[in-house]
Amino acid sequence: MPPSSRAGSSRTPTEQVLADLAAESEQLDAWVTDLDAEAWQTVTTAEGWTVAHQVAHLMWTDRASLAAIAADEEWDMLVEIASADPERFVDTETERLTELPPDSLLHHWRDSRQRLAQALADVPSGNRIPWFGPPMSAASMGTARLMETWAHGHDVAEALGLEVPRTDRVRHVCHLGVRTREFAYLMRGQEAPDVPVRVELTGPSGEVWAWGPDDAEERVTGDAWDFALLATRRRHRVDVDVTATGAAADEWLDLAQAFAGLPGSDPVPLAERGGRD
Repeated sequence: MPPSSRAGSSRTPTEQVLADLAAESEQLDAWVTDLDAEAWQTVTTAEGWTVAHQVAHLMWTDRASLAAIAADEEWDMLVEIASADPERFVDTETERLTELPPDSLLHHWRDSRQRLAQALADVPSGNRIPWFGPPMSAASMGTARLMETWAHGHDVAEALGLEVPRTDRVRHVCHLGVRTREFAYLMRGQEAPDVPVRVELTGPSGEVWAWGPDDAEERVTGDAWDFALLATRRRHRVDVDVTATGAAADEWLDLAQAFAGLPGSDPVPLAERGGRD
């Protein structure tokens, strides 16, 4: 069952993921809307990204997604830029957008995410949207946007000293983390082993979510929230309640990433960072 399915829900998978994406976005919006200019410059990552970088990145990716849906000249230009500088182009565009005043940045992010939600809702069933990786359905693109919003929102909350509410919206992030197993190997120039892995995770509500054949010998089990933090590379393995059974499952957890692009630097264990949220 895909993460957007809910027993008794009349929503389509796309409608469900867009509703959850809106809720995740509004949560982050509430955290940043009253920040002063100095707080927008709060450093959120080891790489030096600030709150402004996080929002700018989300806004840029929303705009890129809109261009991909339109499949127009802007999209062709973005593909050329990405091909010319695959390691830096996203960071370069994010850095450029941080030059906007916070009020303007927030306004443009709100506008882009609302326009994207409508555009995804209007994508005909069965249509695939081009992307920097494999083409995606509207539901898959919505899931990817939720994953990014969840992960970057976590960075912001952690930097501002806020507690992130644990909701079952994290199921979308887990789903993407599982579905990208082969992709995680590809991003490191490796080939994923042809070994099925069963994944069973317990969500914040206590519901158990499962992926993969139930008779697979190799398994990943544990806390869904922690798996999402691992798959978005926000936590080191030593700091999560996630267990692997079998060599292939164990190797995958060292490589897991739910997002497109290069994996970036490895997460630093919390003991070396001096705290845990």
